Amino acid sequence: LPDRGDPDALRVLVTALAEGAADPAHPLCAAHLHAPPLAVAAAADLAASVLNPSLDSWDQAPAASALEALVTRALARETGAADALVTTGGTESNQLAVLLAREKHGAGLRLLHGENAHHSLPRATRLLGLPEPVVVPAPAGTLDPAALDEALTRIPGPHLVAATAGTTDAGLIDPLPEIADRCTAHGTRLHVDAAYGAGLLFSERHRALLAGLEAADTVALDLHKLGWQPIPAGFLTVTDTGDLAALRHRADYLNADDDTDAGLPDLLHRSPRTSRRPDVLKAAVTLKTLGRTGLGALVDAVCSLAGEFAGLVETHPGFELHAPPTISTVLFRPVGATDDAVAAVRRTLLGTGRAVLGRARADGRLWLKATLLNPHARADDLAALLALVEGHTPR
Repeated sequence: LPDRGDPDALRVLVTALAEGAADPAHPLCAAHLHAPPLAVAAAADLAASVLNPSLDSWDQAPAASALEALVTRALARETGAADALVTTGGTESNQLAVLLAREKHGAGLRLLHGENAHHSLPRATRLLGLPEPVVVPAPAGTLDPAALDEALTRIPGPHLVAATAGTTDAGLIDPLPEIADRCTAHGTRLHVDAAYGAGLLFSERHRALLAGLEAADTVALDLHKLGWQPIPAGFLTVTDTGDLAALRHRADYLNADDDTDAGLPDLLHRSPRTSRRPDVLKAAVTLKTLGRTGLGALVDAVCSLAGEFAGLVETHPGFELHAPPTISTVLFRPVGATDDAVAAVRRTLLGTGRAVLGRARADGRLWLKATLLNPHARADDLAALLALVEGHTPR
């Protein structure tokens, strides 16, 4: 904060940010669930920033509130739900799902989740003062329905079961139909963290992987992954709109009774946050511009790319493939390398700016993780990535 302003600050700082960025649009930037944003989505995001409506009261955002209602209900229908809330991403969606369950079933609610669950779920129980969650075995990387059934039988309720459709480490999908059946049999509430996998709904080829999603009470979506949106771009779908009563609050300067009685929409119950930017605009522009077919083609492209990369790994004598990809994540490692060597090659490639790969632990070993979310990456990019790893692996 200088005493005198610098008129060149915008150029200097944006240049510094760009020069020091891990560019998600680069084909060898493949570490995380962090997609290159679509141009139309980025343009819409700029318009949202310039207009700067806030969705905590209708008088600040008349058009944005109407658009949000249209988009959230459209996305909710994709999961078989009635409504959806806009969130900052999968973490807030998961925390909000646990909050809604607690408000409906009380402070004795027990969360049951697989060993493969996202860290935001057990963290939500701590933030909300709930009992320690029950961790259900996931021996093959996905939640075991038989172990879930045993836990639901043995542990007193009320329960909230959290399943995962697209794990962070390997992109695996829990057996949702079997889990839903167990929840129905025990009268248990079900949440599905589909922050990664929900984008498969846009694809005719891959949406069957999410069979059973419609049985969930709440579903987390995050379109900065398989939706190619600038962050933030999260949603939480809700099957029973009565659950949203838990968020109702009255603040006279935002939703006075007489204003609500006069017909002004009450937006304060749409989020635990107060000031909210119109993040729904970029999603609306994307959905309308690309349509189901366009988004589905992008999903199909990155899933095919992952299959192609897995094939290159599997046929290369110097590499080991963990398993065929479920979505667009591939785990691999150099044959004979120690865990320390795997970690070192990743850091070397990152430090030299050659490639950005993730890491994941599976089957007791450390693996390199390629999260392929760039639909413009090509076969020679994949071959170059393998060559870089091979050339930088300590022997």
